[in-house]
Amino acid sequence: MNFRASVIIVSFFILSACSEPDVDNAQTVVQSSDDQRVSAKGRWLRESDGKIMQDPQTSGLSVWQGKLVSISDGSAQPDQQRRLHVIDPASASLLPKKEEMRIGSRVRRSCFSNYLADEPDLEALVADPQDPDIFYTVTEDATRTGALSARCQQRYKETGSTDYPTLLVRIERTSEGDLYMSRVRPLQFSREMKVGDFPNDGIEGMALGANNTLYLALEKDAEGMPRIFSVVMDDGFWETTDFIAVSEPDIRMPQWQGGNHPFNALEYYHHEPHNQGYLLAMARNDDVLWILDPDGKKAPRKVPMRFYAETGSKDCEAEEMMDNASIEGITVMEGTLWLINDPWKVNYMKNVQCQSNQSRYEAMAPLLFSTPLKAAWFQKQAKG
Repeated sequence: MNFRASVIIVSFFILSACSEPDVDNAQTVVQSSDDQRVSAKGRWLRESDGKIMQDPQTSGLSVWQGKLVSISDGSAQPDQQRRLHVIDPASASLLPKKEEMRIGSRVRRSCFSNYLADEPDLEALVADPQDPDIFYTVTEDATRTGALSARCQQRYKETGSTDYPTLLVRIERTSEGDLYMSRVRPLQFSREMKVGDFPNDGIEGMALGANNTLYLALEKDAEGMPRIFSVVMDDGFWETTDFIAVSEPDIRMPQWQGGNHPFNALEYYHHEPHNQGYLLAMARNDDVLWILDPDGKKAPRKVPMRFYAETGSKDCEAEEMMDNASIEGITVMEGTLWLINDPWKVNYMKNVQCQSNQSRYEAMAPLLFSTPLKAAWFQKQAKG
C-alpha cells in the first residue's frame, strides 16, 4: 500500500468518527442538515401598558379563546407569579393582569396548601379545549418550601421520585374572570420507572390528547434521559387527593449517545389530513423540535430550529439570531406553531448583539416566536 492510499484511508476513518451523529439514525426519520433549519422569528412580549414584560420566567403555552396563554414558574419576579398571562398573538401584547390566583377550599384543606399559596414552581400549562374556564398546570421544584406535616409525609412518601411530590393542579376561572386553584393531586411513579430524584429537572411539559389523556414530559430520569408519561383524567378524577399512578406510553423516543437533551415543552397536535395525533416536544438545549407518535408506531422526526429576536433598531438587522432561546412553551393555532421562551438566566446575555436589545435581555424579557407548520413534518412514515 503506497503512502497516498494510507493517508486517504486514515482520513476516511477520522472523518467518520467526527461525523458520528448524536442521535441513533435507526430511530430518526429525518436528519435535517444545518442549512435546513426552520427559522422562527420572535417578538418581545409587552405588558398591556406597552412596557417590556420583565422576568416572568414563562413556562408552558396553550390556546385559549383565540389567544395564547402562559404561566410563570417559581423563579419569576413576585408580581408575575401565580397568574396566567393571556397574550394577543397578533401584537405579542398581554391583556391586563388579573389578581393572583386564590386557593380554593379543597386545596386549602389539602396537604399542599402552604406550598401552592406561597411561590409554587408552576412549569407547564394546558387550557381545557372543552371548557374555557378550566386550566391544568404541574409543579416542579418544591425544595424551597417547608416539609409536609408528619401525617402528610407518611401519606405521600411513596412518590417514586422526589421527596416532595410533583403536583397536578386544576385552575378554575370564575364568572368575574378571577382564577383559583380548585383541585390538586400528587403524581406517583413506580420504582421500576427509575425516574430519579431531581427536584429541578422534573415535569416541564404537558399536553392534552385524545380521550382526556394528559401527557407529561420529564426533563431527565436516573439515566439523564427525557421521558414522556401519561394519566387519563376520567370521570371522578378530581374527586380525591390520592396519588395519581402515572403510566408510560410506548412512544418511540430519540436515542442520544450523550449530553443533556431535556424535553421542556410539549403539545398534542391532530393532523387532519392523516387523521393522526402527534406529540410535539421541544428540547431547549438543542433548539430541536421532535415530532413523536403517541401510539408508538412511527419513529421520531427531528426538526432543527433557529430562533431570531426582533431588534427594532435602524442600526442593526431587523432580527438577530439568538445564541440561546430556551423554549419552554409550544402550541399550535390555525396552522402556526407558536413558541415562548423561559429566559435562562446564566445564558441569556450571550444573545446580546444589537445594543437596542441589551436592556431587554437584562430584564429577562421573553419572546413570542412563530413559524408556519410544514406538511413535510407529518408525511407518512414507515412504521418500521
